[in-house]
Amino acid sequence: MQFFSWWRSLASFRVRIALNIKGISPEVMNVDLMKGEQRTETYRKLNSQMLIPALVTDEGAVLFQSMAIMEYLDDVHPHPNLLPSEPLARARVRALSGIVASDSHPLVVPRVREYLEHELRLDEAARTKWIHHWLAAGMVALETNLAQSKETGAFCQGDNVTMADICLVSHAVGCNFFKLDLAPYPTVRRIVETCMKEDAFAKAHPLKQPGAPAAV
Repeated sequence: MQFFSWWRSLASFRVRIALNIKGISPEVMNVDLMKGEQRTETYRKLNSQMLIPALVTDEGAVLFQSMAIMEYLDDVHPHPNLLPSEPLARARVRALSGIVASDSHPLVVPRVREYLEHELRLDEAARTKWIHHWLAAGMVALETNLAQSKETGAFCQGDNVTMADICLVSHAVGCNFFKLDLAPYPTVRRIVETCMKEDAFAKAHPLKQPGAPAAV
């Protein structure tokens, strides 16, 4: 199994956590987004969308998109599970995950930031305002749901780690990278702190990956 990743990629971070939870150690292939390695002909043949992460299974199948990869891992390695078996709980976990992976994170990824800078000619202050707006929008939605729902426990859904926690932690780390204050989101911060005490989360942190700087 090969895992195409980059230290700063939050989507790759999500999959790293899932792999750690499942006890899977694939061969890691580094794809530096800032150097444009995702646009090489070799990688384009692997993933035509030219995004990371990508996971090549032992059978040679190429999987892409972090949510799809995590659900695949949960299907083939069901213990411990990342998605609850009960339908309503399962739907809530997917919905909380989607706030991050489908709504907020896609608006702040490198290709969007590059478009804002090079095509729309937005200066750094304007780009930062854009990033903070969409990161905060996701945080408000997450905090509101988590704080008000009786389904919230030690983690996003009860007292077991799910895919929602993985997505929540990746979003919080992204906010830290872009210096967005998390003080207004106490429930989020509590759950993130609980998650980061788990080895599967701590070892997957972007700053602990090969090629990462000491700080961002």
